[in-house]
Amino acid sequence: MKRLILSIIRFYHSLPAKGKVAHRQFLVWRHKHLNNRQFVLILSVLIGFSSGLLAVVLKNAVHFIQSLLEPNKLNTYENYLYLIYPAIGIIITVLTVRFFIKRRIGHGIPSTLYAISKKNSNVPFSATYASIITSMITVGFGGSVGLEGPTVGASSAIGSNYARLGRMNYKTTTLLLGCGAASAMSGIFHAPIAAIVFALEVIMLDLTAGSLIPLLLASVSATLTSTFMLGNEVLFDIELTEIFSFKDLPFYCLLGVFTGLLSIYFCKAYWYIESAFEKFASQTKKIIIGSSVLGLLLFLFPPLYGEGFGAIKSLLHGDEYALMQGSFFYEWKSQLWVLLIFLFAIVFLKSIATAVTLGAGGIGGIFAPSLFIGSVFGFSFSKLINSLGWFNLSEKNFALVGMGGVIAGILHAPLTGLFLIAEITGGYDLVIPLMLTAAISFLTSKYFNPHSLYTMQLAKRGELITHDKDKAVLTLMNLQAEVEKDFSSVSPKDSLRSLVKTVSNSKRNIFPVVNENFELEGVVLLDDIRQIMFQPEQYDEVFVNEIMRDFPTSISSNDHMDKVMDKFNNTGAWNLPVIDEGKYIGFVSKSKLFNAYRKVLQDFSDE
Repeated sequence: MKRLILSIIRFYHSLPAKGKVAHRQFLVWRHKHLNNRQFVLILSVLIGFSSGLLAVVLKNAVHFIQSLLEPNKLNTYENYLYLIYPAIGIIITVLTVRFFIKRRIGHGIPSTLYAISKKNSNVPFSATYASIITSMITVGFGGSVGLEGPTVGASSAIGSNYARLGRMNYKTTTLLLGCGAASAMSGIFHAPIAAIVFALEVIMLDLTAGSLIPLLLASVSATLTSTFMLGNEVLFDIELTEIFSFKDLPFYCLLGVFTGLLSIYFCKAYWYIESAFEKFASQTKKIIIGSSVLGLLLFLFPPLYGEGFGAIKSLLHGDEYALMQGSFFYEWKSQLWVLLIFLFAIVFLKSIATAVTLGAGGIGGIFAPSLFIGSVFGFSFSKLINSLGWFNLSEKNFALVGMGGVIAGILHAPLTGLFLIAEITGGYDLVIPLMLTAAISFLTSKYFNPHSLYTMQLAKRGELITHDKDKAVLTLMNLQAEVEKDFSSVSPKDSLRSLVKTVSNSKRNIFPVVNENFELEGVVLLDDIRQIMFQPEQYDEVFVNEIMRDFPTSISSNDHMDKVMDKFNNTGAWNLPVIDEGKYIGFVSKSKLFNAYRKVLQDFSDE
């Protein structure tokens, strides 16, 4: 028995070494039989398959949890369990993060964007499952958030880790990360074209000949995987039966304005509530306050439970009264004004429920809440107009177009909203109102919010990759790596004799003047002493503090690169000192920054 146990222990300890050997052998085989492009295409298919499988598993797991917990549909307000479900889900989520995952889980899509800009697109392996497990618990117990963000984050992590195993460079790793994001959306919605557009608009990949085919393969393979496992079952089974009429265009324009304003409200409410929760030092207080508010909202307005796709389906099938089941308002469902108040109320409360869920410690995304808000508002808007008796708008069409408008406004992704609705409806019959509403909503939202909900924090910190290659390259550059510290410093009390000795032992022509507290008082240029350094009689008569000059400005090693380049351009200097917390660190030269810029640009751009 002792020998058996020892052999098992030796085998266990040998697994990492054997894994490394196998990995190395695989890389050797790959380089012999596959070029880089062929290998990327194979990986894109594997990423699509993995992401499609992930989407199916997550969707079924959440539905299973909800089927176990969901109380019987009642015509009265007896769904008391909605008061405690969110608390249970959030507590389990927080405990899972603290004791099992043991690291902070960021929001899926912003974390992906941050990895692209600051982590060389490298995402830790734990991200492939951390957000999936926690979002499954959060949404399953009624958290008013979506699964799309966590699925995109996990699928992007899958793409990044496949690239790491293949020892890919930054550009290819970013492409495979984008393949993961696209395949996640494709697997969820069975909308491969919209998924690719999502990767280009939201993940901000550049569309090139080298990136298009991998994105197509990943997106299609995810859709096929999801379809194979779920059959013809889709998230939205919609058939357009009402034809778009040009006389409705003014109302679609109004819908674009209102969905844009609604998007602004969603973002403002989200950030306000999130900042309020961040002020609580105690996680227990966050859970108590968040779960109490969320439980009360779900008790009064049951459609806020979970993602809200059930409510969307009811609206699209003309059964708006199903949304009032289990609420105080159900017995007045035949009253039009009560129905409209209820629908408009859940439109504005959904953003609060979403922000409270996340602030209390839940994990989830905002994509599904955006679709929920858009569909309910579009339906309510058209029903309100129809109640006037002068017009006959298609409530189903306005619900669909409203989804596209809110996606365009909150995510700043008008094309994603357009193609998503077009694909889930099985055609492009609504393309004109979708284009109009999405464009107006996007412009309205962008006027007040320059950045989307996903990118606002990254943009404020200067960590956002955009389609502007110059800004993208500056974001990718690491200023701390470009600081030169081999300058010979002198004291302001040093004599010219000491300075000349320092100059003779240095290859630099700039000499920082640093006092005993490591504070930079000035600089001495070689040109400034060239006339007197060969006059020995001056050596003990002239001191550094008499010949040093002020430096035009300074920078911090934590400054954003665009700010650093602005300082170089404004001063005309070729070297600027780096000062952190009042202490001299070194210098940054413009020539070295240009070399680093060119190198990053070569790595970032397509070959």
